[in-house]
Amino acid sequence: MKALSRCLTALTLLSASALSYADDIAAPIANKGDTTWVMVSTILVIMMIIPGLALFYGGMVRTKNMLSILMQVFVIFCMVALLWAIYGYSIAFTEGNAFFGGFSKVFLKGITPDSLAATFTKGVYIPEFAYVAFQLTFAAITPAIIIGSFAERIKFSAVLAFTFLWFTFSYLPLAHMVWYWTGPDAYTDASAAEAATATAGFLFQKGALDFAGGSVVHINSGVAGLIGALLIGKRIGYGRESLAPHSVTLTMVGASIAWVGWFGFNVGSNLEANGLAALVLLNTLLAGAAATLSWMAAEWLIRGKPSMLGGASGAIAGLVVITPACGWSGVMGAIFLGLVSGGVCFWAVTMLKSKFKYDDSLDAFGIHGVGGILGALGTAVVANPSLGGTGVWDYVSNSVGEYSFVTQFTSQFWGAAVAVIWSAIVSYLAYKIVDMFIGLRVNEEDERQGLDVSAHGETAYHS
Repeated sequence: MKALSRCLTALTLLSASALSYADDIAAPIANKGDTTWVMVSTILVIMMIIPGLALFYGGMVRTKNMLSILMQVFVIFCMVALLWAIYGYSIAFTEGNAFFGGFSKVFLKGITPDSLAATFTKGVYIPEFAYVAFQLTFAAITPAIIIGSFAERIKFSAVLAFTFLWFTFSYLPLAHMVWYWTGPDAYTDASAAEAATATAGFLFQKGALDFAGGSVVHINSGVAGLIGALLIGKRIGYGRESLAPHSVTLTMVGASIAWVGWFGFNVGSNLEANGLAALVLLNTLLAGAAATLSWMAAEWLIRGKPSMLGGASGAIAGLVVITPACGWSGVMGAIFLGLVSGGVCFWAVTMLKSKFKYDDSLDAFGIHGVGGILGALGTAVVANPSLGGTGVWDYVSNSVGEYSFVTQFTSQFWGAAVAVIWSAIVSYLAYKIVDMFIGLRVNEEDERQGLDVSAHGETAYHS
């Protein structure tokens, strides 16, 4: 009887252990290392925006407009952060249709500390709150980039009104189109994969690759900036008076801070601290370095002297171009894209702008728009496994899928073209609406006085 009792006890314990194991399988938990990395990346991107972007732009305007730029970046960040929590996250990252998400998570309804968000590895998760915060920073920096195209001449109230409209109808739909999917765990077999993909965003269904925001952030903002520059018009004295940056020193500091923050932007987009994240880190570093040197070389050759402003601009161009490709490119591919982007973006901010005579004040379109398009299309080249790329992972076979350059280039063209067209249409309408009710441009007296005093009643410097 004692032996039988021991056997029953052992069976009971084994059954309890099995049930406990089954519960563990049924209830996944967040990976602590990945969670930590995503939270650190979030902080890095905040630093990339404020103070990085703010100082990069601030140094390039004249003294009388320094605070206006800092104020615009700072307030846009705060405004978009709230809009993201209220409805932005829900529209971008819940199931709706191919172009627009739903409202099931407005006010972050239903998200708790126990809620999980999928990564790019089956069975690996992070807290959804961490994902919400990380994606918030992407939403915040994108409209802040736009202001570089119409700096020194726009009403502060117009900036805020435009940001609200553009964030809602350009950023959120495009983020949904590119990045929304159910996560890898749904891809168990071919039929399940087909069903899961059918619920994803439009450009995700088209196979467009955008690792960290080439289309969503850079093309989107760059095109919006160009439309704004054309509609608002040139600064007073453009082409006749000196509109030189008041502090290239601050611009260099801002670019350097932004470069550091960009590691959160790109590497954080991997959502996991693993070998691929290490590749993304190296790609981001080398693309920025390569573009700095190629921009410098082009400027040195054409203008006779390399400038610090050119070096800083080149670094940003390289970081922009690698953003969509950083998780799919090999190291040599990243260097290649960086070298190409430095020369192409230099051409865009000098010759292209001069030819068409538009006043893209701080070259938001020339660097972010052109660099983003180049990166989006170039991703199809550098992702090719035969050229050192990682290829595209097939979650059904759990292996790298067969790669077709033509197919992938077509997908990338879809992504870039939709981003250009969508942003252009929404931006044009948003500017027109704001101009109708508020007016876009300050009057001539206020513009000559400078926006620091006329809009904010203070000055950046005191002699």
